[in-house]
Amino acid sequence: MATEIGAGALTETPAATAVFTAVLTEGPLSRVSLAHRLGLSSAAVTKAARPLIEMGYLQELAATERTGPGAGRPASPLAIQADREFFVGVKITGDELIGVVVDLCADVRVSAHRPLTDPGVEAVLTELGRLVDELLDGPGGYRARTRRLGLAVSGDVDRTTGLVRYSPFLQWHNVPLRERAAEVTGLTVTVENDVKALTTAEHWFGEGVGAESFALVTVGTGIGCGLVVNGRLVSGSHGVAGEIGHIGVDDTGPACHCGGRGCVEAIAGTPAIVRQARESTGRPELTIDDAVRLARGGDEKIGAIFARGGDAIGLGIAAVANLVGPARIVVSGEGLAAYDLFETHIRSGFERQAFGAAVECPLSIRPLPFEEWARGAAAVSIQSLVAP
Repeated sequence: MATEIGAGALTETPAATAVFTAVLTEGPLSRVSLAHRLGLSSAAVTKAARPLIEMGYLQELAATERTGPGAGRPASPLAIQADREFFVGVKITGDELIGVVVDLCADVRVSAHRPLTDPGVEAVLTELGRLVDELLDGPGGYRARTRRLGLAVSGDVDRTTGLVRYSPFLQWHNVPLRERAAEVTGLTVTVENDVKALTTAEHWFGEGVGAESFALVTVGTGIGCGLVVNGRLVSGSHGVAGEIGHIGVDDTGPACHCGGRGCVEAIAGTPAIVRQARESTGRPELTIDDAVRLARGGDEKIGAIFARGGDAIGLGIAAVANLVGPARIVVSGEGLAAYDLFETHIRSGFERQAFGAAVECPLSIRPLPFEEWARGAAAVSIQSLVAP
């Protein structure tokens, strides 16, 4: 019978945290490989792994390799017992909740959506409770092995306290979301900015695994950026970092909801594209899908709006490359549905503004559905279990 643990951290020593994190993000790994990677003795690795094996979080696979030339007994790699514990992740948007249940390896087991007719805090919490119940009490029987819920919200979020200081698209100010969500669901809750949550998922379970530095840029309702430097997510001293959407690229440009002018987001965010397209066509009912169709159909004025947006995004990405020097930059977000209209202009803006060798930083395009943002919220919850 696996040992049960409380709601605290899974690992109690730095060595255990390092061993479990390495196996989780890069495993299966033999004890010898772990000792070499982490600068620990084999005895220290064995000591750190033993309680994790006893609790059912790690398992020993069948022996597959020898520990070295002339070595006797083949090594038995350590691997994650993925179904030992499950995690709920929810992405909160202005009109919908997207929820997933993931296993310990962040693989999605089930997902569900709930529409929001009211983005107010009380209405969202009510629907959140219903969504969590739907996910945990449906097929799969996940409730018994689920203790943690991760929430991803746009805007200024204090992960340490779970306070949503400001979410522009929800119009929330100083909402103690972690506390309120825990009351509603009975789970241990983490709250993170949605872009940082997605970056965490990519860092631990996606394209960023093993990378000492990379940037994730999201294009959509907002223009966001998550940064990993020296193997760690950059949170910022005040919980704000990587906000390339609020880099000013045109001091004569449109006003931004942040109070600035000519921000990347005020030019290239989905609401900004729609606003400009409506002004250009005189059609107040025009949607982003309409704008995309017109641009693809050869409407030069609408095409120029996307071109300007792409250039602004490219300038923002160049600022990141110049300041941080990431090994790679991943571009994602729901706005990539129109990426063909942005791409040339993103790359030209980036190449024009990137300094020196920074222009060689590869840009990779990774379209991600909202379920991946919810998975990011769950990944933050996994991370809080392993390394709070």
